Amino acid sequence: MANRGPKIEKQYNVDLEQILIQWITTQCRKHVGRPQPGHENFQNWLKDGMVLCELINGLYPEGQAPVKKIQASTMAFKQMDQISQFLQAAERYSINTTDIFQTVDLWEGKNMACVNANEIPSYKFKFCFLSHIF
Repeated sequence: MANRGPKIEKQYNVDLEQILIQWITTQCRKHVGRPQPGHENFQNWLKDGMVLCELINGLYPEGQAPVKKIQASTMAFKQMDQISQFLQAAERYSINTTDIFQTVDLWEGKNMACVNANEIPSYKFKFCFLSHIF
């Protein structure tokens, strides 16, 4: 069986990464920092789920945030739980499960092209978020 890693990495869009970072940091109410360019840095920035939870919470009016508890943790199951909370909140917000990455894609960093490419619908849906919530 051929190694699919390099083929997947070629699909990773560095320009889209920068657009997503800008959009995410703009939407978050709290300072979430900015990663250095590159899929490994992007993955590490998102891996614990905190930035994603801050993002989804930032899209809701104050007091209506779907993720109530966001905590820094080095424990894998807690990090993956926070990613899952983001994905569940995105689904409740009418983003199709087929349009978003899987927890393991992000957490293991084995398919960051999928995370990067499948954030496109989230980016396109920012208007959907805004129109439905506000």
